[in-house]
Amino acid sequence: METILIVDDIRAMAEQYAYDLERLGGYRTRTALGGKDALETLEKSVVDCMILDLEMPGTDGFDVLDTMREREIRVPVIVYTGTGNYDRCVRAVKAGAYSFIDKAEPMERVAGEVENALKHGRLLGEIDRLRKQVEEDSPLLGGSRPMAALREAIARVAPIQSAVLVLGESGTGKELVARELHRLSKRPDGPFLALNSGALPQDLVESELFGHEAGAFTGANRARKGAFETASGGTLFLDEIGELPLPAQAKLLRVLETSEINRVGSSETVAVDTRIVTATHRDPEAEIDGGRFRRDLYYRLNVHVIEVPPLRARTEDIPLLVTYFLGSCSRSLGVPERGIDDEAVARLQRSSWRRNNVRELRNIIERMLITCESETISIDDIPEDLEDSAPGTGRTGTLRERKADAERAIVLGALQENGWHITETAAALGLADHSSLLKIMRRHQIKKP
Repeated sequence: METILIVDDIRAMAEQYAYDLERLGGYRTRTALGGKDALETLEKSVVDCMILDLEMPGTDGFDVLDTMREREIRVPVIVYTGTGNYDRCVRAVKAGAYSFIDKAEPMERVAGEVENALKHGRLLGEIDRLRKQVEEDSPLLGGSRPMAALREAIARVAPIQSAVLVLGESGTGKELVARELHRLSKRPDGPFLALNSGALPQDLVESELFGHEAGAFTGANRARKGAFETASGGTLFLDEIGELPLPAQAKLLRVLETSEINRVGSSETVAVDTRIVTATHRDPEAEIDGGRFRRDLYYRLNVHVIEVPPLRARTEDIPLLVTYFLGSCSRSLGVPERGIDDEAVARLQRSSWRRNNVRELRNIIERMLITCESETISIDDIPEDLEDSAPGTGRTGTLRERKADAERAIVLGALQENGWHITETAAALGLADHSSLLKIMRRHQIKKP
């Protein structure tokens, strides 16, 4: 529920506006009886839109707008006046206000203007998030069978509001899957917010997720919304969910059960309507067995599971990805776009891509664009440290990586020998039951072709 702040030095006017907006728009409202009071409220409370009187004694509406700009308080402002001096209103819009109204306007029009201002504020917030989060990976490009299966899974799950767990190795494009789930959902115009759980400071995890009130902890100078409130009406994507501390996992579980949050430092509950998509490159069952992840939370998050194929499982898509990256990277680097010969593409297709999948391919293309001195990239321009998956080429890797490779090869061979019959293959490998084999297959992204 959005909060509207009405600022007017005449108490009866402010309270009447508050009453009518609650009645017509279902908003939560606050009032301030002057510019100084308004600025204090903006610092201490979360406000989604403000209706601001221009003519007030002391700190007037223009002073408020100037201070908001200096302090970078980004709240859409509708100014109003009872003097009929629209030149001052135009001046206020130039100073940063969203729009202006007359105090004699019908309240139905005022409520409509408030809704437009809120939509404008959400749009600006989404633009800011997109600017801060420049995508390094490709779109979901590729005509391979694994990519076709991935798109089919996304299309099937996207219209459903339930939680989705995206599994896949680092660099496979899990966030791109989350964005596609949002784009194809029933609320594509709602906000999309992505957070990396592993990158959140330990002492600020709950503040980032649920928000905080002013003074809730050292440095909390201003009240702010958390990720759940910001993404309400849309999608919240939590990457590397396995990195979330256990206390935060418990609070996240409660939010999923009640659709309500409590900001840090507040006992007031706030209703949220946020679809949650999570992702991890870890084996969730192993994390649960190790006591690092709550089983009850896992069951809440994996209502639907989507597995993103690694790049080595769809090498036929590499030529298309290379073409895309040659164009996008040359534009971002400001260098001439170059071609690439067939031998170099074939070498890229032979690589293992175990370090960072599609993101690693992009980084390799960027390096070659910078170092290549001719118009066409050749096999000689490919970095020597690029790992090759072909046998006998001096493949490198840690003992753990090589053991994983060997296990995957053994399981694949056994599945092929037994016609992909799970129970017979599990018995042939000496496993306890078919579920043990299925767990190994999930860990290695093995699927029947």
